[in-house]
Amino acid sequence: MTQKADAQPGALAGAFDQAGYVGDYPFTTLHPNLGVVYVRGSEFVLADIPGLIEGASEGAGLGIRFLGHVERCRVLVHLVDGTEPDVAEAYKVVRREVGAYGAGLVEKPELVVLTKADALTEEDRAEKRDLLAAASGADVAVISAVSGDGISQLLDALLSRIEAETVPEEAPRAFAP
Repeated sequence: MTQKADAQPGALAGAFDQAGYVGDYPFTTLHPNLGVVYVRGSEFVLADIPGLIEGASEGAGLGIRFLGHVERCRVLVHLVDGTEPDVAEAYKVVRREVGAYGAGLVEKPELVVLTKADALTEEDRAEKRDLLAAASGADVAVISAVSGDGISQLLDALLSRIEAETVPEEAPRAFAP
């Protein structure tokens, strides 16, 4: 997952089989947390990467230390804090940092998620979802880690994207002299 530093760190950690500690303040995720997520009889590993701040690609904050972990991910889940005054700019900051880092991260498939829906009115949720969709050019999922709203739908969508990105292994061919 990629996120701005205060985008509800660990929002999906509850989906892990063994979640790490997550506090209610920015920069709480000091180490990438890995967990196995079970969805519809399938499983995948979810990596919760510490949030990025502007300048992360140049070494600011902790994010640059963990972008290497993101290189191994098939799909990125970009969490954007719904209480941010400008969700579109928050999204763009992280995308700029991911792009500046390079390594093909900006080309990876991405799910865009507006978090902290429980802290927003219905009107604000709709407005911010629309602004974020316009900035990202993608559909935007809306979730609340507090209430759990939208989490199962997001995990279903994530599993579908992972399955779509997974190249089936070629069946081994029998030896034939």
